[in-house]
Amino acid sequence: MKKWLRSLSGKQIKLGLSAGICAILFLILTGVIALLAGAQAEQRVARRWSSEKDVAQVSCFFSPNAEITPDSIESFEHSLDNALKEASIEQESPNPGARLWADAYSADGTITLSTDKGSVQADALGIGGDFFLFHQLQLLSGSYFSGNDLMQDYVILDRDMAWQLFGSVDVAGMLVNIAGSPHMVIGVVERPDGRLHEAAGLDGPRVFVSYGTLEAYGKSGGINHFEIVMPNPVKQYALNYVREQLGSQEREVEVLENSSRYGIGKRLRMLMDFGTRSMNGKAITYPYWENVARGYEDILALLTLFQMLFLIYPSGVLLVWIVILWKNKTWTAKTVFVALQDRLLLVRDRRKEKGRSGKKREKKSWLDDDPEDSIKFRLDKKKKKKEQRLQRKIEKEFQTEAKKTVRASRKEK
Repeated sequence: MKKWLRSLSGKQIKLGLSAGICAILFLILTGVIALLAGAQAEQRVARRWSSEKDVAQVSCFFSPNAEITPDSIESFEHSLDNALKEASIEQESPNPGARLWADAYSADGTITLSTDKGSVQADALGIGGDFFLFHQLQLLSGSYFSGNDLMQDYVILDRDMAWQLFGSVDVAGMLVNIAGSPHMVIGVVERPDGRLHEAAGLDGPRVFVSYGTLEAYGKSGGINHFEIVMPNPVKQYALNYVREQLGSQEREVEVLENSSRYGIGKRLRMLMDFGTRSMNGKAITYPYWENVARGYEDILALLTLFQMLFLIYPSGVLLVWIVILWKNKTWTAKTVFVALQDRLLLVRDRRKEKGRSGKKREKKSWLDDDPEDSIKFRLDKKKKKKEQRLQRKIEKEFQTEAKKTVRASRKEK
């Protein structure tokens, strides 16, 4: 190793070091990308639902003109059950409560809540289905509720809302009034913070209510988000099915698959679409979680660009090094084949020798073992190996000299 390093020039050493640093930076960026992508829990529901990668998470975003209603969602659910049944896709879990799919829908709006301490008008999200399966916000007290519950008079407050209405976060079980109708606070959550979340729309108090409560007592433009995790027996089966059933009005609906949105293929496609990706000709307002997800898409695409740049340089250096070695090679395919053949024969002989020595040991009793014989056997074995190595070295030197002689004779001619 030291001899090889001494044979390198200063320029070669500099190139090697710079290529090594770029390779290390490439590996660091690879880890950072994997870490950031893995931290987006709202985009990884499919992995939580099934570890066998046989399901997909699909999201739909609607404009107000799409006129999606709970009846539309219910009709879609019935058609999905029939389609899965026709495709012979059945639940194989022994758990009687296991499901093949789960979905949720929601609507943005505003609503006013009041208590004895005063009233607050806040951004509201009217939910239906298993919303908190997809969005597992940190609970400070209480629990979640489902949009499928028979009782629809539950609310979940964020920390700021709870303090403004009650002066505490431990308020599960207390009542708030919404347009004179009492609703029970079932839980309090921590609102995600940070630059991206604030820019995405989480910059003020927020309350989660049932979709029916928002429609009856608040203001909203109707259902504008739908999410589902469902079987995906073949690639894009789930995406295409949802698109056919709910995305027929192309200008009013956007459908995407969340399961693979941070994959290398999607990130490279984003780089190719740089400059046009942000253009949107649809009257669709994204919810805060989708805005955050799109923000991370931009960040990961930029990191991927640097990752590619750091990979190109060491790859180029390695390619040049391989070309140089190839041009100055002192071996041929024939010599490599002969060397491999010799190596295989040597390994086979060693195995045979070990097998014979093992059989001899088994036949001999431990009472018959002679220390002098064993020492002599080991010395003979070492001597034999030494002679074999010397013979191979002489043969290689002879081949090298023969090649030099042939080359010299060719030059003289």
